[in-house]
Amino acid sequence: MSNSTLKYLLLLSVALNLTILGTVGYRYQQRHSSWTSPFGPQMRRDRFLFEELALEPKQMAAMKERAIPFRAELERQQAEIAEKKKGLIVLLRQENPDQTAISSLIAEISARQEEMQQQVAAHMLGVKGLLDKEQQQRFFNLIDAAMSKGSQTGCPSTE
Repeated sequence: MSNSTLKYLLLLSVALNLTILGTVGYRYQQRHSSWTSPFGPQMRRDRFLFEELALEPKQMAAMKERAIPFRAELERQQAEIAEKKKGLIVLLRQENPDQTAISSLIAEISARQEEMQQQVAAHMLGVKGLLDKEQQQRFFNLIDAAMSKGSQTGCPSTE
């Protein structure tokens, strides 16, 4: 094989590898640049629902102070629930599924989801307390709109 052919193959290999690395990096960034809010839609990691309320700087600071740990806790709980759901699938795949274990795991998942919903409601009430009447109205309108956008059943859309 001649030197020019080897150089061409090397160049082609480098171009292919760079393309693959670029694609993997882009996909990783896309996957990790958003989070799923408790109301359904995905949002950029550095964005908060309340940023659309035209808050005063003091209110914005107070909201972010509450939102960051709240969001971290929600993400932790969502990951825990996702693991339990994976465990449920493992149980369901078994040749002779253990109904007691399945029922127990479903009860654990439901309890975690209920606990998470209680925390969301408490957080919303805390946020509501930081807002004036007009901002409260806009806040709940935003939440209503966010909840209306996504499917509340968890099933894929048929559209």
